[in-house]
Amino acid sequence: MDGRRAASAWIAKYLGAGALNKQLPSALSMARLIVGLGWIACQIVILLHPMLPMGQRFVHLAFALAILILGWIEVKDGTSSHSRFRQWSNGALFFCLVAVCAYFLVSMNRLDARMESVDPIFTADIFFAGLFILVVLESVRRIIGWSLLGVILVFLAFGFVGRMIPSWTQLNWLPELFKFSGFTLPEAMENFALTSNGLLGVTTATSVNFVFYFILFGAIYSAIGGGRLFIDIGLKAAGRSVGGAPKAAVLASSLMGCISGSAVANVATTGLFTIPLMRRAGYSAVYAGAVEAIASTGGQLMPPVMGVAAFVMAELMQEPYRKIAVAGLIPALAFYWALFLAVDFRARRMESRITAGSEDAATPRIRGRLHLLLPPVFLVGLLIAGWSASFAAVAASALCVLMSGAWPSLRKSWTEWREAILQGTRQAAEVAIPIAAIGLIIEVAVQSNLALKFSILLLDFSGVTVLGAMALIVVGCLVMGLGLPTVAAYIIGAVLFVPALIDLGVDELPAHFFVMYYCVLSMVTPPVALASYTAAGLAQANSFSTSVAAFRLGLVGFFIPFAFAFNPALLFQDSLPAILGATTILFIGIAAWVLALEGFWIRGLSRMERAILAVTSAALLLAPVIVDSLIKWTSFPLWIARCVVWTVLVGSLLVMGVKIRNVKRAA
Repeated sequence: MDGRRAASAWIAKYLGAGALNKQLPSALSMARLIVGLGWIACQIVILLHPMLPMGQRFVHLAFALAILILGWIEVKDGTSSHSRFRQWSNGALFFCLVAVCAYFLVSMNRLDARMESVDPIFTADIFFAGLFILVVLESVRRIIGWSLLGVILVFLAFGFVGRMIPSWTQLNWLPELFKFSGFTLPEAMENFALTSNGLLGVTTATSVNFVFYFILFGAIYSAIGGGRLFIDIGLKAAGRSVGGAPKAAVLASSLMGCISGSAVANVATTGLFTIPLMRRAGYSAVYAGAVEAIASTGGQLMPPVMGVAAFVMAELMQEPYRKIAVAGLIPALAFYWALFLAVDFRARRMESRITAGSEDAATPRIRGRLHLLLPPVFLVGLLIAGWSASFAAVAASALCVLMSGAWPSLRKSWTEWREAILQGTRQAAEVAIPIAAIGLIIEVAVQSNLALKFSILLLDFSGVTVLGAMALIVVGCLVMGLGLPTVAAYIIGAVLFVPALIDLGVDELPAHFFVMYYCVLSMVTPPVALASYTAAGLAQANSFSTSVAAFRLGLVGFFIPFAFAFNPALLFQDSLPAILGATTILFIGIAAWVLALEGFWIRGLSRMERAILAVTSAALLLAPVIVDSLIKWTSFPLWIARCVVWTVLVGSLLVMGVKIRNVKRAA
């Protein structure tokens, strides 16, 4: 009897409903921590002793899914029937993941050794591959929502419709673009989940080889105070100048972009400080949110840690990430130069309605924290020295940990380190799963030859003119980016649009950067602008008005991709004199374009003056494109086309010179 009473007491104490609800979250948090530490250890092992590609990619996704599902189970959102269903679905999802992991780990040697499209596919392979795909797709729905999942499902439906409707490819009214015989179920499961394609393809390789390490570095560096240092530097550097508050937002966001590479995360981090600063200075809530949104969006263009799309670009092009980061420097600086000028001219125009002078008064002292610049400097140094990007990120992370022990002011408690690990691994998982799922889109596009068909269609539709095709591609990138993460929009754009640009004579690297740049700008493009909506929430402003204002600010850098698409010197693809000359022309052209958009310089500019500035800017930024288009449209010889462009440019500059002299005399 005593034993039964003791057992009943133990059950009531530890397994009772109330006690279980209290102890389960802490146990799950500890489980997430253990899985996170295991994931970090596994990634270090992969870095030092690489496994077979398919095996390491599956293990990477398994850790990511485990981190996410344990986090969803840990969240308690009430006792309603919906909540109970969600908890049951979380449990089912975790059970499916365990089953898939067990099967793949047992079968991995066989799957690695089998010959694709030759060795047979077993029924169990089909079942567990399908289960794996379903777990990933449900995770995508929970992380991103239906926007990305809907696109993936459309591509999957396209991959099967040819088999479901045998006469599909014989329909006369159907465009050639959509004619594809389709997959059988075994073929689909093999291509999607049982080879180093699909879920285990190039996008997952990007997460394994690059993204995980840089996200971990960002989390650890922010934990020791590096992120706040960048914000404070931006606030100090511009705090007392005209328009100091929005300039501080631009500088702080550009510096944060060096280590975050995420527009929404950048807004959420820097916006907490910069948006109230702009509001106190007298700027409207809409304008404050717009400045923060567009400034944070540009962080995905800023080396050394650019957005995830840049890592995917390196993997797609089979180039070292160092080359991508170096190539992205001038476009990123040009973007922030344009934005800086835009907020400066706006501030000068509004000078009587804004407050200046003490915007940085509450900023903590920076001099005593400059040693926090060592990790990013060390990271850049390793990249320049030729070390791999993943090794550089791990080494910089280790330096952060060592500095935390060496400087008393940087020491962190176990709880703070635990939160940094949980946050870093969760962020890595929330990136890994969506970009793995995008591998399904790539596989359908490759197997159906969709990219080649789309390139032919685009060239036919645009009349084979460079400007026409590029304008369509810009619209396509902006539309695809509505509601999708930048990396998702970029990968789809890279599959569909980059081949067309290459066919038009654009080099491979500028073509990829062209597509990525506009996919980045889609983050502030209405009606669905994720970065703008986040900033609007912090500013308590109307979301749509904020996205429109951010998009208008983004127009200042809208023509930058056209400049580097036909002048690879802007991507460090030429000699030093050519690079310096092209950069100078680019920055002058941007200044003229910003003046034309803002309509103010010393005084308000007339419509004619703004038109002249716009023509001057276009002649400077788009000269190669305009010359090419003139030749195609008019059949002019090359020398005549160049004379026309340079005559317009010189004439515009002379007229503007006279206008500037008159303005100075009047002042």
